Amino acid sequence: MPSESSGSYSFNILLVEDNPGDVRLACEALTENHVKHKLYHVDDGMQALDFLHNNGIYQSSPKPDLILLDLNLPKINGHQVLAEIKSDESLKKIPVVILSISHSEEDIARSYDLNANCYVTKPLDINEFIEVFGRIQNFWLKTVRLP
Repeated sequence: MPSESSGSYSFNILLVEDNPGDVRLACEALTENHVKHKLYHVDDGMQALDFLHNNGIYQSSPKPDLILLDLNLPKINGHQVLAEIKSDESLKKIPVVILSISHSEEDIARSYDLNANCYVTKPLDINEFIEVFGRIQNFWLKTVRLP
């Protein structure tokens, strides 16, 4: 499901998230921060890999500039998706931000062992969630240079 900010866009963002409430908040936060983008959303790990490999209904999907990845996904979990992304020559340079409700040291360590670019624990407060998304967006889409 693509959603586009007003005007032309500069960045393709893939949001891999199965919680509809978090998807709505992410869309709101991305729009509120005024970075030109096109957001693509998939609900599970299998769809994420199909999107990234242009399989099935995602044959014409663009290569994302940034991936926002939940860990607790149906079908294929976030760690498995991350492992595949970072082991694929055509995908491994795409920054992957892990967004999870987990505070588990094991989840955090495993994410970094699999070469996640950063790990962010999702805040439960709506305003904090929007603020965190703004920080992610400002850093990854405004501050750093992406390949």
